[in-house]
Amino acid sequence: MRFMNTFALVPLALLLAAGTPPRPDPDLPQTFENLPPVFDGHNDVPEQLRERRKNVLEGFDFNDTRSIGMMTDLPRLRTGKVGAQFWSVYVSADLPEPQAVQATLEQIDVMKRLIARHPAEMQFCTDTACVEKAWKSKKIASLIGMEGGHSIGGSLGVLRQMHTLGARYMTLTHFKNNGWADSATDAPAHDGLTPFGVKVVKEMQRLGMLVDLAHVSEATMRDVFALGGPPPIVSHSNARAINHHARNVSDETLKAIGAAGGIVMVNFYPPYVVEAARQWSAARDAESARAKALNRGDPEAEKAVMEAWDKANPMPRGSVKDVADHVDHIAKLIGSDHVGLGGDLDGVEATVQGMEDVSTYPVLFVELARRGWSKADLAKLASGNIMRVMKAAEAYAATHRSDLPLESATTF
Repeated sequence: MRFMNTFALVPLALLLAAGTPPRPDPDLPQTFENLPPVFDGHNDVPEQLRERRKNVLEGFDFNDTRSIGMMTDLPRLRTGKVGAQFWSVYVSADLPEPQAVQATLEQIDVMKRLIARHPAEMQFCTDTACVEKAWKSKKIASLIGMEGGHSIGGSLGVLRQMHTLGARYMTLTHFKNNGWADSATDAPAHDGLTPFGVKVVKEMQRLGMLVDLAHVSEATMRDVFALGGPPPIVSHSNARAINHHARNVSDETLKAIGAAGGIVMVNFYPPYVVEAARQWSAARDAESARAKALNRGDPEAEKAVMEAWDKANPMPRGSVKDVADHVDHIAKLIGSDHVGLGGDLDGVEATVQGMEDVSTYPVLFVELARRGWSKADLAKLASGNIMRVMKAAEAYAATHRSDLPLESATTF
């Protein structure tokens, strides 16, 4: 199947409904028709395969997942003009590290098997040359991103083997600290990176593996910047100036990411996008703690309290305009060369309204065009920026090909 020309079909009706753009591109329909494919930085289909199907693909139809409530399938990827995707091989940070390593291997395996089942639609890739080749063949370039440094079990050898299997980025932490780096959502333990964490980052850079700063503390980010090397990415985070969630990036750190040549890929999860949703999440956590305290030993009563609270207090979801506000803020602060998209689809229970699945990327591009974004800047947002950063990492690895692998003593 060829890429659907949805950018040419969708925008006019939406723009007419929304009003006249403030500074329209003179050939607006052509702008959307001629954009390069979208390259998204973070999608959790592998997690869905593990949670829903225990990694069994028999009977799974990736051409139609609406009926089972997923946000991603091949027809909707085409409608959204998604031409490249980092598939996140996330496993819980609550797992013991040896188990996390196994689960990550299984996640890589199931995603590779899914890609292999759809050779006419998908192409497994590990570099930008392959991505460009996939686009020429009208296939969806499919890459692997690891979410959380616990997935290497404190071993540089495991890191190297994950790279050999195709992983091309690793998020240094998830919601919890690991033994060598601090998370944004845990009490500080290391004040950033430990000496071993420095080795992990340097070895990733040597290999050509993108260093992903989503989920990590700002102290960890600063330690990464101090090491230099190729540009880092932030695969699915937003601007803290708009939403003060700890997972989001402050203006000061955004400037450092821009100075390092990096990219922040904006996601669509309301508690990270909309400040009211962050406040709602905090209120729900408080109510959950209250319900638990008042109904000790009675989980059914506790569940009933929360169901009633959720019914009376729906999450404020916001809209595509709120996502565009984050994209705009980052671009205005550090330049349009440093922003991308990492929707976190199929990794969250809800999205902003209007961006419920992978078919909806055109809606965001329409909104940004209404705000005066040029064709060139939209093209960079779609895929130009992440391709630039990947190529920089590949070039760095090429110049360090003769460097010996870093070593550390095994812990058991």
